[in-house]
Amino acid sequence: MQGALEGLQVLDLSRLLPGPFCSMLLADFGADVVKVEDPKIGDYIRWWPPRMGRNSGFHVVLNRNKRSLTLNLKSPEGKEIFQQLVHTTDVVLESFRPGVMERLGLGYEKLSKTNPNLIYCAITGYGRTGPRSQKAGHDINYLALGGVLSHSGRENGPTLSGVQIADLGGGAIMAAFSIVAALLARRRQGEGQYIDISMLDGSLTWNCLRWGKYLADQKIPRPGDDMLNHGFACYNIYKTKDGRYMALGALEPKFWQGFCESVGRSNWNQENYFQPGPHQRILQDEIAELFQRKTQADWIAHFGNHDCCCEPVLKLDEVLADPHLRAREMVVELVHESWGAYHQLGIAPKLSRTPGKISSHAPELGEHTDAVLQGLGYSQDQIEEFRLKEVV
Repeated sequence: MQGALEGLQVLDLSRLLPGPFCSMLLADFGADVVKVEDPKIGDYIRWWPPRMGRNSGFHVVLNRNKRSLTLNLKSPEGKEIFQQLVHTTDVVLESFRPGVMERLGLGYEKLSKTNPNLIYCAITGYGRTGPRSQKAGHDINYLALGGVLSHSGRENGPTLSGVQIADLGGGAIMAAFSIVAALLARRRQGEGQYIDISMLDGSLTWNCLRWGKYLADQKIPRPGDDMLNHGFACYNIYKTKDGRYMALGALEPKFWQGFCESVGRSNWNQENYFQPGPHQRILQDEIAELFQRKTQADWIAHFGNHDCCCEPVLKLDEVLADPHLRAREMVVELVHESWGAYHQLGIAPKLSRTPGKISSHAPELGEHTDAVLQGLGYSQDQIEEFRLKEVV
């Protein structure tokens, strides 16, 4: 079966995490993603330890299903080759600071004259406009400025998530959604457009529930003050006897009642379990004491017979072996001729008619340069001359 995005041509100039994750989502569903990289350095994330073969494990995960073309965009020949590629491409994705592509002579205004149907998506920290547009930043900065950190964690202060919320949620996923939306708009209107993705903007929208509460009660959110960020006993993380953790999410009355009855503490099942106040800390302490009586394995066995939203906090090696995630094909076993056997993350969206698939490993730097240039009509002698001139 063909992928949902079969036939879509993407030129991906992005680096590190947000852009490559976005283009991976497109590639997983059949888009032909050509990763355009600097001939000498490539995508910086290739060289981050630890490595698998010559490449970083980060690169291996983020750049499956793509082809790699090395191209010096500062050279006249490199610019010409890129513009030839743009003639037949659908999407250009980049993550430079605003103005970089314009200085190269390859900005949207120039490229859209070459191809009026082009969808051009730029992922930046702070967006194309605004007083911070030229500032450098990282995930932690966008989450800080977007207010996410201000109410994340417990009462003793903000805490960081183990995953990059702004990079992935505010950048990559927003960009992938926007690209598909722009493609649908192009089908109706007959022309492409520019997409301005700010990771700060995107992360701000992840405050939607806290924003709604703030609109209603005018109370500024802070760590540990709400039902979803350690403020309520029924929705919290508890340490077990063996130093592991269980995640309790018994928000609804039926699940809270089920939890209380399953542990023999029906006296906890009172209406104020879902109301803020000092009693929440008392209840948290009592539940914490309860969970300290058994190991995580004991609690897993116990809650396997009770439907009350209590699950173990798994380590990544345990996630690999989880039977549910295996059944959902979210852990995929692959074999590479150089790296050997390894596991890839599976494809989360399950489309019945046009499913995604992992069809190729992450490419070596410039692995497909010859094939891409030959597709433009260049001879092998011309390609070798480009190499001598460090164009590719």
